[in-house]
Amino acid sequence: MVSTSKDERINPAARLGFEPGQVVQEIGYDDDVDQDLREGIESLIGQDVVGEDYDNVADVVLLWFRGDDGDLTDALVDAIGQLGDGGTIWLLTPKDGRDGYVEPSEINDGAQITGLSPAKSVSVGKDWSGTRLKYGKR
Repeated sequence: MVSTSKDERINPAARLGFEPGQVVQEIGYDDDVDQDLREGIESLIGQDVVGEDYDNVADVVLLWFRGDDGDLTDALVDAIGQLGDGGTIWLLTPKDGRDGYVEPSEINDGAQITGLSPAKSVSVGKDWSGTRLKYGKR
């Protein structure tokens, strides 16, 4: 059994690697996003996440993406445009069986086409999975 710290049980974002002072930009926000996760991220970084209209470089992009949101590769290209070198995209998609589910093969294809390096998907909430995508070198 894997042990989790008290912080990870309280804050769903604790195990995702967010750090104080990071600029986190959110793309694809809608009524269905996981508010506990968003609040947990803001708690960890010590500030609000910035919206889609943010016009500076972000350390992390939260990309909420549903199967009916259009082309995933295009969305990833847009997200990359917001990142500094070595930045991370957390691609957040509905879990299997939920409306808007995105096949893992589509995520892997989009990542490969855009030059991102995907990591294993993890559960980030009741209805959402997250895939960490690295960009550039750090």
